[in-house]
Amino acid sequence: MASGHRAQWKGFLKVGEVSCGVALYTAASTAERITFNTINKATGNRVNRIFVDSETDDPVPKEEQTKGFEIDDGRYIMIDPEEIATTVPQSNKTLEIEAFVPCSEIDDVYFDKPYYLTPSDRIGSAVFTLLRDGMKKSNVAAIARTVLFRRMRTVLVRPHGNGMIATTLQYDYEVRSSKAAFEGIPKLKIEGEMLDLAKHIISTKIGEFDPATFDDRYEQAVAELVKAKIEGRSLPKPKKVQVSKPNDLLAALRESAGLAGKSPEPPKRTAANANKGTARQPASRRAAKTATPAAAQRKAG
Repeated sequence: MASGHRAQWKGFLKVGEVSCGVALYTAASTAERITFNTINKATGNRVNRIFVDSETDDPVPKEEQTKGFEIDDGRYIMIDPEEIATTVPQSNKTLEIEAFVPCSEIDDVYFDKPYYLTPSDRIGSAVFTLLRDGMKKSNVAAIARTVLFRRMRTVLVRPHGNGMIATTLQYDYEVRSSKAAFEGIPKLKIEGEMLDLAKHIISTKIGEFDPATFDDRYEQAVAELVKAKIEGRSLPKPKKVQVSKPNDLLAALRESAGLAGKSPEPPKRTAANANKGTARQPASRRAAKTATPAAAQRKAG
């Protein structure tokens, strides 16, 4: 990893009897985000956070604070952080690969936090490269387990460029079922012009996944607000989003597709449709429709 970046964890990546030294580096950081301090409105001074006893209101210094698990209303079992550390399973700093799974089977709702995984020294580079390229060829990812930051974690390891990505995974009990979230969605069938317009609008917005083009509009808005405050000016209020009502949905779709005020095109008449329309008519009626005036006079005579 480039100098200036400190490894968050160092250990070993192991599968069977094959292993290599590896290091984890934070892949995502919020350090560049705009942050605020809590201020006393009356004085304009910064407010300090102080922990106080819930009953006596006396300040509690950090060295007198500990963890506690509530067993009853107002009753707690005190647990020292060192006691927690002794209960964590020993992992001897090893990312032990338990299985390889097809990439198509991975549900990203379980993804927690990504880390860059690299060899920690030149000695392990050959084994690291072997595992990385082997997974690329087989289109699989590795499920591994280790202790990270005093907690046993399941980690998904995937090839990524010249290195790999190690993503900590949520446990099954931590991920809520989608059934409860989706059960209130009504079952509707959209078809005809509305569906065609939706597909047309989607086709005009097809692009490529390029994170470099994603702008943090919240950060930009906050920065502009801070600048306006410094300059003593106010910002215009944003327009409210107009929610499309069911009765206006077709009109909104036509406007989005650039077809506002235009009549929908009639369905194209194909040879199959033309034959289908005449096939149901009796032969005598079809003959009457195609007869010429002269032929009709001769028949009458």
